This record gives sequence, structure tokens and C-alpha cells, in this order.
Amino acid sequence: NDQMSPLFQAVAEATEEAVINSMFAAQTVKGHQGTIEALPVDKVRALLKKMPTP
Repeated sequence: NDQMSPLFQAVAEATEEAVINSMFAAQTVKGHQGTIEALPVDKVRALLKKMPTP
């Protein structure tokens, strides 16, 4: 299990980065059931700058 821990950590970090990248790359989509707005990247960046760093 000690050897799995670094691998698990790397997989978790890669997965998190992939999800965040896809959220920021998304575009507004219109369909027959309505519109899904893209994530407002500038607003998210501004919010993240206000948060304390660990």
C-alpha cells in the first residue's frame, strides 16, 4: 500500500486537472431544452485571487 499512495495521489491530481481544464474550455451550448452557459472564466479567476492560499 505504501507504493500505491504516490500513484493514487498522481491519478487524483491528474483527474482534478482534467476536470478543471474541461470546465474552463467549455463553451455556451444551445439546444432544444434550453441554453447552458459557459463558465465565466474572468469571474472565476477574480474569485480565486481573493481566496487565501494554503
